[in-house]
Amino acid sequence: MRGRLPAVAAAPRPGIGRRGLLTAAAALPAGALAAGCSGGAPPARGGRITLRFQSLAWQQDSVRTNKQLVADWNARHPDVRVEYVQGAWPTVHDQLLTSFEGGEAPDIIHDASDDLADFAYGGDLADLTPLLPDRLRRDIPRHSWAAGTFDGRVYGVPFLQEPRVLLANRALLRHSGVRLPDARHPWSWDEFAAAARRLTRGGTYGVAWPLKEPVSVTLNLALSTGGRVFHRRPGGTVEIRFDAADRVVPRLIHDQLNVDRSASRSTLGMGGADTLPGFFAGRYAMVPLGFSFRQQIAQQAPDGFAWTVLPAPRGSTTDQGVSPQTLSVAERCPHKKEAMAFIDFLLRPSNTVRLALGDWLLPTGRKALADPALRVSRHDWAAGTALAGSLRPAPAQSVRGYPEWKDKLATPGLQEYFSGGIDEDTLWGRLVDDGNRVLARYQR
Repeated sequence: MRGRLPAVAAAPRPGIGRRGLLTAAAALPAGALAAGCSGGAPPARGGRITLRFQSLAWQQDSVRTNKQLVADWNARHPDVRVEYVQGAWPTVHDQLLTSFEGGEAPDIIHDASDDLADFAYGGDLADLTPLLPDRLRRDIPRHSWAAGTFDGRVYGVPFLQEPRVLLANRALLRHSGVRLPDARHPWSWDEFAAAARRLTRGGTYGVAWPLKEPVSVTLNLALSTGGRVFHRRPGGTVEIRFDAADRVVPRLIHDQLNVDRSASRSTLGMGGADTLPGFFAGRYAMVPLGFSFRQQIAQQAPDGFAWTVLPAPRGSTTDQGVSPQTLSVAERCPHKKEAMAFIDFLLRPSNTVRLALGDWLLPTGRKALADPALRVSRHDWAAGTALAGSLRPAPAQSVRGYPEWKDKLATPGLQEYFSGGIDEDTLWGRLVDDGNRVLARYQR
C-alpha cells in the first residue's frame, strides 16, 4: 500500500509495524513542532495563513515531487502558504499521538487508512464530509472512500493504493510449463498451490512468503475467498470470527511451509526486501509482494534477470484488501477550508499521476488511473492498473482495537502457526477468544 524503503536503508516496510519503533521525539523532524496553524491563532486580517503539511514520502522521486507541488501551490497562493514537513512511516502513529496530545499536530496529515480509526474516533481529525469538492467525490470510487470513512463521516481522502501481486522469475515459469495467469484469468488458490509444487525443484522453492508482518497478508488476501474476520453486530459493535472462508489462505500458506514444502521456511521472519537476493539467485520462483517492490527489482536485479508481475490468486472473487494512503486535516486547524483546497490541488489528476509514479503505486482516482503513463508495459505498470477494480478497503481498518489485536495476538499467533509450533484450532482460539476480549475494551 505505501511503497518501499530503498535498499540502502535498513528500515522496515513503510506503514507496517509502525508503532513503537522509535520514540516519538526521535521521530520528529527538526522544526516539526514549530508554531503553526494547528497550535496558533488565526492571522490578523490581511495576514498570511500558514499551513503545515506533513508528508511521509521517502523515495527521492516522491519527496522531490511533493516538494515541487508544495512550491507550485505557494507560487499560486501567496496568502495561504504551505510548509513542507518530513515525516516517517515507521514512527508516524506515535508521533501523531504525541503531537495531538500536545496540540502541535501538523495541519495536513499524510497517513494510511488503517492508522486513522483511533484518531478519527478520538476527535483528533476533522470531518471532511462538508468540505469535499464535488470533483474529488466523483473521481474517487465509492468503495475507496470507505477506507477513510468512520461512522459515515470522511476523515481521510484516499489517494494512493497498493495491490499485492506475485513477482515471478520468468525463466523458471517458462521452463516449468505452468500456465501464466493474467488479470482476466488469474490462478485459483488451488492452481497457485499446484504451480508452486511444480516449480519446487533443484534447490528452488516455488514460493517465498516473507511473513515478518503476517497479519495484513492473510487478512487482505482472504477477501478473495470471502473472508472477513471482523464482523459488525447490530448496533455497530464488532466481533472476531474465523469462518471457513477466513481459513483458506492461512491454511494454504501453512501447508506450503509445513506439508508439501513448496515454500521456504527461511523467509518466515523476513520482510519483503529481504527476499530479493534469494529471488535474484533463483532460490524462489515467486514472491508475493506489494506492487511497488517493482522499483527495487528494476534497480537491483542483475543484468539479464527476467521477471514479471502476476495477479494474486482468486477464490470466489478477485478482491483483495488494501489500506490506501490518505490525506487528513487536524481538527484543531482553524483553516480547514484552505487545508482542503490544498488537498484538492495536490490530488488533481495530473498531480496524482506524478505522486503515483514517484511511489510506484496506483492512484484511487479514476482519471489519474486512466493516464497512459500508468498503463505502459514497461515495469508491468499495466499489469497493476488492471487489478485496480478488485481493490477493496481492508476489513480491519475501521475496527477500534485492531492495532492491539494485531500486535499482541495475531502477529505472534500466525507466526507460530506458520512455523508449525501450534495447530489451527489453537491459533483460532487465541485470535477469537482473546481477541474479542481486546475489542470489548474499545467498544464500551
